[in-house]
Amino acid sequence: MKKLLLITLLSFGLQHLSIAQDFKEGFVQEEVDMKKYDKDTAAHAVFLNEFGNSRMDVTSDDRIGLIYNYHAKIKIFDNKGFSSGTIEIPVHNGDNVTEEVTDISGTTYYKDDNGLMQKLDLDPKKIFKVKDYKYQSTIKFALPGLRPGCVIEFRYRLTSPFWDNFRKWEFQDDIPKIYSQYEVHIPGFWTFNASLRGPYKLTKNSSELERECFTSHGSKSDCSHLVYGMKDIPAFVEEDYMTSPKNFLSAIYFELVEWTNPYTGAKTRETKEWKDIDHQLKIEDGFGSQLKRKDLMKERMDPIIAGKTTEMDKATAIYAYLQKWYKWNDYIGISSSDGIKRAMDAHTGSIADINLTLITALNAAGINTEAVLLSTREHGNINTLYPVISDFNYVVAKANIDGKSYYLDASDPLLSFGVLPLKCLNDKGRVISLDKPSYWVELSTLQKTSEIHTLDLTLLDNGKIKGTITNYYNGYKAYTQRKAIKKFNSVDEYIEDLDGKLPKIKILKSNISNLDSLNQPLGEIFEVEIDAYDNMNKARLVFNPFFWEKRTTNPFKLAERDYPVDWGMASDNRLVLNMHLPAQYVIETPPQVVAFALPNSGGMFVTNFDSHDNEFTFSNMTRFTKAIYTPEEYPYLKELYNKIVLTEKTDMVFKKK
Repeated sequence: MKKLLLITLLSFGLQHLSIAQDFKEGFVQEEVDMKKYDKDTAAHAVFLNEFGNSRMDVTSDDRIGLIYNYHAKIKIFDNKGFSSGTIEIPVHNGDNVTEEVTDISGTTYYKDDNGLMQKLDLDPKKIFKVKDYKYQSTIKFALPGLRPGCVIEFRYRLTSPFWDNFRKWEFQDDIPKIYSQYEVHIPGFWTFNASLRGPYKLTKNSSELERECFTSHGSKSDCSHLVYGMKDIPAFVEEDYMTSPKNFLSAIYFELVEWTNPYTGAKTRETKEWKDIDHQLKIEDGFGSQLKRKDLMKERMDPIIAGKTTEMDKATAIYAYLQKWYKWNDYIGISSSDGIKRAMDAHTGSIADINLTLITALNAAGINTEAVLLSTREHGNINTLYPVISDFNYVVAKANIDGKSYYLDASDPLLSFGVLPLKCLNDKGRVISLDKPSYWVELSTLQKTSEIHTLDLTLLDNGKIKGTITNYYNGYKAYTQRKAIKKFNSVDEYIEDLDGKLPKIKILKSNISNLDSLNQPLGEIFEVEIDAYDNMNKARLVFNPFFWEKRTTNPFKLAERDYPVDWGMASDNRLVLNMHLPAQYVIETPPQVVAFALPNSGGMFVTNFDSHDNEFTFSNMTRFTKAIYTPEEYPYLKELYNKIVLTEKTDMVFKKK
C-alpha cells in the first residue's frame, strides 16, 4: 500500500531544460460530445485531465515559500455530476502568515438547446472565502451554467509560506480520472521523503536536473524536477466500516528530512529517530513536564484512594473520580497547553489535559502507567517508517496492573474501565514512558463487544404474544447503549421512546440494571405484548424476533474493495427465542437454518431451529473474531451479510391446525 521514494540531489549530471507539462487549455469538440466514460459507464462525471505543479521559490514578499498551480478539466454527464462543479480550496492560516489563492479562472463549455457551442466564464464576484476556524479558511466557487453534457475547466495558484509542509497530491477522487499528473521542483537545499500510498501504480515517474533554478540573495541551487503521472484511475468509493479515506486513496505524500539554510549554511535534520522524539517529549512543557507532577497529584488523590488496598481498586477509584471531575472541552491533541493544574482547577480541559492528569495521578498512587500516543480513525494511520510527531493527535493512559494492561480515556463519563472509544482503535499506538524507550502497541486487538437478546414468549389463543425480552450488553456495546439511554432526561422517557419505535409491540413493564455501574454488563428486561395478526390477512399470525437493530440492507455493495473492513473490535451478537404455542397452533413457516463460516476462523453466522410438541427454540449468532478483514476476505463478508439480511427479514407464520 505504501512505497518510499527518496528525493535528493546526490549527483549532478548534464543540465536539462524543464518545462511544466500542463495540458492544453480550451474547448475540445470530442470532450463536449462524449456521452459516457467507457471504463466506468456508471460515472456521473470524470476528470478528463488534471495537472499540478509545486515549486519551492522566493515569493513576492521576498520569503521562501511554496508556489502551487492547479489546472483541471471535468466532463459532467448528468445532474448527479453537478457536485463536481462546486470547487473548494482549503487555505491554511498561521498566527502571522497565511496562504494566498490567486489567479482563479473557470469556464463551462456546453451545447445550447439549438446544438450550438457556448462557453461561460466564472464571474470573480462569485468567488467566496469562508473562515472555518482560526487556522483554516476555504475558497469556494461554482462553475457557471452547469448542465448534463457540459465540460468545466478551472485553474488557480496557491502561494504558501509553509514550505516545510510540501503539497501532497491525491491521484484518486470520488469520480474517475482519465489522467492525473503532478510535477515538483525541489532545490538542493531541501531533502524530502516521498511516499506513494494506495493500490495503483504510477504510469509515469521521471526525474531530471534543473540548473540554478533557485536564486536568492546570492545563494544558488540546482533543483530536482520530478514528474508523477497516473492514468485510468478508478473512483474511490467509500463504504461502511473503514478508517480515514486518506489511508487508502492513491496519493503521494512528502515529508521533510533535512534542509540547509541557503543564507547561513546551517543544516537542520527534521526527521529524527524515536530516541530523539522520546527525549523531546520528556522535556516538553505540555507533555513530559506534566507527567512529572506526581507530588501535585498525590496530594489530590490520597483522599480518593484512602482505604483502597489493591492497585485495581485504587486505579478504578482514580479513573471514576477524574471522569466526574473533568468536562471535556472538545479539543484533542497530545500536549497540555496550560498545564494539568490549571485544567484541574477549571474542571475542564482537552484530551491531553484530562488523560495526562490521569496518567500522573495513577503513577502518584503507585500504579505503573504510561502514555499512549495515537491517531484517531478520522485522522489517519501513522507512518511507522520514521517518526512524524504530527501523525499523532490523541493520548490515552496504559495502566499496568497485575501483569495486564488497561487502556483508559477519562474524557467520557460513560466509558467503563479498560474500554476506549471506537475513534481510538486505529492501527498502532506509541507508548511513551519517562524511564524507558518508547515502543509500539497494536490497538485493533484491544477490545471485544457482545450482546445477547433472550426472548421467552407465549402465543395466546387471542393471537397476542406475551412474554419477556432480556438484553445484556458487554464491552463497547454496553457503552453505546448507556449513551443512547442517557440522551433522555430519564429512563422512563427512554422506555416511552422505545415503545413508540417498536411496531406492534407494547411494553408493559421494564427494568434496566447497572445503568451507572459502568464495569458491569448493562441489562434490560421488558415484559411485552405483541400483536401478531397480519394486517393483510387476519387468518395468519406473523412474527419476527429481530426487534433490535434489524439488518435490512447489506452494507457491502462493491464488486471489489481495495481497502480493509475495519470494525475496530471483535464482536459477538446472539439471539435466543423460546416460543410456547397453544395446542391448536403450529408453525407454518419456520425460520431458515443457516450455517456460514468465514475463512481462517474469522467468524460465522449460524441459526438453529428446534421444535418439540408445542414449543420451539430459535437461536441466531453473528460472530466476528477479528477487528480487521482484508480486501481478499471481502467477498466472504459480503455473502455472510446476504444471509443475515435474508434471515432477518423473513417472518415466522403461525396457523391453526
